[in-house]
Amino acid sequence: MMRRDRFLLAAALSALFSADFYFILLPKLQNRSRAAGNICSCSPNSNLSLPRLEALATPQLSNWTLTPLPSNASALELDDRGSKLQRLFSHPLYNIQILELKPEERLLQVEQLIEYYRRKVSHWERRKKLYNEATALTNMSFMEQKMTYDLNASWLKFHLGINRYALYSRDDPAILQLLTDMKNMTIVGADYTQDEKALKGACDCSQVVKPSGHHLKLALKMHNFGKVMFKPMRQQRDEETPEDFFYFVDFQRHNAEIAAFHLDRILDFRRVPPVVGRRVNVTGEILQVAHNEDLRAVFFTSPASNTCFFAKCLYVCKTEYAVCGSPDLLEGSLSAYLPGLTIAPRLSIPNPWKRSYSFSGREEWEVNPFYCDSVKQAYPYNSGNRLLNIIDMSIFDFLIGNMDRHHYEIFTKFGDEGLLLHLDNARGFGKHSHDEMSILAPLSQCCMIKRSTLLRLQLLARSDFRLSDVMRESLKQDPLRPVLTELHLLALDRRLQKVLRVVQRCIRRFGQDEVITKDFIKPTVTPQIATEMKKNR
Repeated sequence: MMRRDRFLLAAALSALFSADFYFILLPKLQNRSRAAGNICSCSPNSNLSLPRLEALATPQLSNWTLTPLPSNASALELDDRGSKLQRLFSHPLYNIQILELKPEERLLQVEQLIEYYRRKVSHWERRKKLYNEATALTNMSFMEQKMTYDLNASWLKFHLGINRYALYSRDDPAILQLLTDMKNMTIVGADYTQDEKALKGACDCSQVVKPSGHHLKLALKMHNFGKVMFKPMRQQRDEETPEDFFYFVDFQRHNAEIAAFHLDRILDFRRVPPVVGRRVNVTGEILQVAHNEDLRAVFFTSPASNTCFFAKCLYVCKTEYAVCGSPDLLEGSLSAYLPGLTIAPRLSIPNPWKRSYSFSGREEWEVNPFYCDSVKQAYPYNSGNRLLNIIDMSIFDFLIGNMDRHHYEIFTKFGDEGLLLHLDNARGFGKHSHDEMSILAPLSQCCMIKRSTLLRLQLLARSDFRLSDVMRESLKQDPLRPVLTELHLLALDRRLQKVLRVVQRCIRRFGQDEVITKDFIKPTVTPQIATEMKKNR
């Protein structure tokens, strides 16, 4: 009797399971299978299931228009044997053009920039006259530097192209010319950067976070009055940041600056100034053109007969902190300077998700999972695009592994409407074997992302536009190739998948309409005066 009852019970349960499977589970599996073909994934085995965004083929973003592709072929129909990078930039997502910019949407006007250029020329001519008089009195020889006043200079065109949306347009030929000029042009002057000059060699060694002088960045002047920031090589490409290093004492890497520019361009943010690699002659292109005696005083010849120099800052005034040529050549990154603060003032603002720069401290966002709720209520994050731009920046930093984003900068002219500048990326690409998920806190806590950003991330996760492939191709254009090791390139694909998974979880919690937002939200809050803004900071 017992066996019969067990048999009947088992039969009944089997019938119920079969009915559930046939009428409930099977239709759901079929629907999911049909939808899977519409998901942007980087591999057939990807388990991501982000909802398909209908605008992937023809995005419609507010205030933007789409430049049509040639009628004979679309970006996705081009030969797979061709350039993935060219196909990426031919995709409709990378052919979205903003409408004609209004004067207030441009950072500088032509007349304003030309006047600034003329003042630079006049300043140089006055200094040249003083140097000539000084050398005549002391019977010293003075190496004459040939300078060119060129209104078609690529750095001028770069400055003129800066607007409230980006530092340069997607198809601006001046950027390619600027990269060429930076890697080839004659260097006529070398000096400390302004922030290092402000230190005047004095450092507070009681602070955990050391001043920027530790990283030996120099300002170099080109013969057409263009200006670049030079960061020398401090670490080999295949060296990973030691596990015991805090992010705020890590070396700065010249190749990280180069790679960050290329990634920023591929993501279509265009918020990193142009960067190129170059091998510089330490003696002929820095020491011999440096008129700052403090800078000249830190040069020496090593026991291996290499020309070296070190930072003036007192706590690293030791030869073991120096960088050396081989014997004179030293590779580094050259970053184009932004317009001077006198004509294009910038504001440095603490990142709401900045880290504690001490050995034991923790910030509120690290312990409070609802921290974003308070950020959303505070100016300037309670309206407009600022918070969305912060989230863009966190995605960019996560991909490069940069934990050192304690501040961000904006041009004061654009106020709350402007872009965030992604400056100083040299602490990226330190660990290819570790993905620091806390960098994504703005995305995971706020669960918001721009529609255009998500569309591009989905595109770069596909095998025909794989992020590592287009980065590898883009970086081949740099003179210091290979800029990144293969392990760092592959880490980009892995991290991109993790970004998409975070977005996926957010959509499951809050729904697509709440998570995916349109671009360029107009502020609803009246901008506060500068004093109030400083008070909030």
